[in-house]
Amino acid sequence: MALALLLDFGSTFTKMTVVDTQGAALVARAVTPTTVEDISIGLKAGLARLREAGVRESDLRIRLACSSAAGGLRMIAIGLVPELTAEAARRAALGAGARVIETFAFRLSDDDVARIGRLAPDILLLAGGTDGGNEDVLLANARKLTAARLPAPVVVAGNAAVADDAARILAEGGLDVRVTENVMPELGVINVEPARAAIRDVFLEKIVEAKGLRVAEEYIEGVLMPTPAAVLAATRLLAEGTGRVAGVGEAAVVDVGGATTDVHSVTRGAPAEPGVTLKGLPEPAAKRTVEGDLGVRVSAAALVEALGAETVAAAAAGAGAADWTPGEVRRMAEALSRNPERLPQDPRERALDVALARVAARAAMIRHAGTLEERATPLGVRKFQVGKDLSARPVLIGTGGAIVRGGAAGYVLRACLAGAAGEDAASAEAAASGVLSGADGGAGPRPLLPRSPRLLVDKDYILAACGLLAQRLPDVALTLLKERLQPV
Repeated sequence: MALALLLDFGSTFTKMTVVDTQGAALVARAVTPTTVEDISIGLKAGLARLREAGVRESDLRIRLACSSAAGGLRMIAIGLVPELTAEAARRAALGAGARVIETFAFRLSDDDVARIGRLAPDILLLAGGTDGGNEDVLLANARKLTAARLPAPVVVAGNAAVADDAARILAEGGLDVRVTENVMPELGVINVEPARAAIRDVFLEKIVEAKGLRVAEEYIEGVLMPTPAAVLAATRLLAEGTGRVAGVGEAAVVDVGGATTDVHSVTRGAPAEPGVTLKGLPEPAAKRTVEGDLGVRVSAAALVEALGAETVAAAAAGAGAADWTPGEVRRMAEALSRNPERLPQDPRERALDVALARVAARAAMIRHAGTLEERATPLGVRKFQVGKDLSARPVLIGTGGAIVRGGAAGYVLRACLAGAAGEDAASAEAAASGVLSGADGGAGPRPLLPRSPRLLVDKDYILAACGLLAQRLPDVALTLLKERLQPV
């Protein structure tokens, strides 16, 4: 039997999936705590469980891994203008699986550089200027970073006319630097894939060793990518298909985690109705957003602060526990943030877990989606769209322990749809997302949320595994995805 071992080294748990590559079938799974002090300890424990399940190591022909251990890649994006090159750099970083901890624009000041040093990023993405456009800021920022002697590798993805000069300045200052294509070669044109590839290369070369993953390489072929990049790759594979296996069409994934809630979408995002004018930067077909204040464990207190304890309490009532008071919600959220390993002790606490996942998922989807707004112009009332229109998306997938283990995937996912009302009031959504009170049909920008998609749940945690397998056997990975993702 030809098997593939697919591993996801997470910050809390290491998840192992074994797939029959000839029959495109799931053979076995094992989950063990991630042992940060020596990651091979948890890996060996997982391999022992797989042996107990009948998996022979001699049959493991493919051994691949992804990782979000230690919080994944912490990245700072630097550009020229916040709404343009800095935003393009941020999108490139997110799509590569990085966690953008801050974005800087214009010329870096001494205070900016000092703050970057305190933040201690794993990688810096330095952009700025369209090709043939502004040269001064990219070069000035390279000199600033060189003077600071930061230890993080730098990816230069700015004005091609001076990108090599910027890299030379950084290299002469002793920084590890590599150059890739401009993230915005022309005004309004986004080119994020080369930067994403460069970021993943840095991950493989530098971060794997820094996070202690190198010791696992005697058991596996290597760590291919960050876990979020693997999930985005699986989403893309499922949506677009291969030359031999059809995809399912445009799709989105909401992943509710303890520290963040991520949303991935593979869509064109074009206006679904006539007479709409697109504004702002074009969105990449494969898009990922990360909401650091919407986790249900480490970030639970921040989630409740952002969305309101009353909103969470109302969602808990919808999940079957109507007696949570706002004060109790706040105290429990603080307890979860202090002790993220805590599991629900009774049905009442399970209902609160579901409530946290529901409001996190909806707020994250609103932030990810584009908006539609009517404005008065000299030519009359016009409709303007910013970002992606997700209203016609046929597939929405839920993953992450808060969705999968909570036993209420439908309740959580249906909160992500247009028209979901009740406890997810427009005011709470507006406070969380910056979208005005049009979230449920009132005045202001209206989020373009999915309307009636097919709802699926990743009960086997197969998405990241299939994103890895797709790098070698895309047909097998896609077949497995279509078989194992379960309808809600």
